[in-house]
Amino acid sequence: MAQIGFIGMGNMGYAMLRGSLKNFDKADIIFTDVNEQRVKKIYDETGVRFVESNAECANGCKYLVLAVKPQYYSDVLKNIENIVTREHVIISIAPGITIDNLKERLGFDKKIVRAMPNTPALVGEGMSGICFDQKAFTLDELSVIEKIFSGFGKVHAVEERLMDAVVCASGSSPAYVYMFIEALADSAVKYGIPRNLAYQFVAQTVIGSAKMVLKSGKHPAELKDMVCSPAGTTIAAVEALEEYGFRNAIMKATDACYDKCVNMKKKTEEN
Repeated sequence: MAQIGFIGMGNMGYAMLRGSLKNFDKADIIFTDVNEQRVKKIYDETGVRFVESNAECANGCKYLVLAVKPQYYSDVLKNIENIVTREHVIISIAPGITIDNLKERLGFDKKIVRAMPNTPALVGEGMSGICFDQKAFTLDELSVIEKIFSGFGKVHAVEERLMDAVVCASGSSPAYVYMFIEALADSAVKYGIPRNLAYQFVAQTVIGSAKMVLKSGKHPAELKDMVCSPAGTTIAAVEALEEYGFRNAIMKATDACYDKCVNMKKKTEEN
């Protein structure tokens, strides 16, 4: 019997599987996916064993990761609801689907972890928020959960009421960062920098700036002020960002993301 099973091999499922290989042997992992070509590709790349169905995956592991999109959850739960036991640990990564939602379908005695990783997990730099009832898990189970998520980045436990905000802070926000990188690179190309070089300059600047926030302990505003010389180029650029609503655009994007999470949760509860 494997230790960890993955249902779904989209970007997140694949990133989590690859990350798990840092802390677990490939013999401890199984997976399944509806796309046979993708299954073969992942098997060829990793050597991780695949199984033919969701039910077989659930039956063959203790830690079961549901790495499918919310619209497919109902079908997946039908496949596994008569198979999972109190010994299983179910890890869900879908936005808008609460622990209570899953317990209503799978049983209130089930051990559920709700998580929100993000796509930088694909390069080992993910940020995951997780929530669960710690009292329901053994120390060994808690250790395995931490090892699963730390294999592809950082992980932090939060209260479930904050999970929609976690989607805003880290789950969806890589898309905004990529848009920023693209826009800034485009503007550099306009002034003559070759495109590939522009992406290198901008992307490395994002990496470095993020590390400054994480490692310096300084407030982002203080770090911004360190770049803004009096009457200099940077403060002129910051003034333009303020004039055109840079901060407000980010906040409005977060509002839209949060509202979508709430609406998804309502629809799930209605169904």
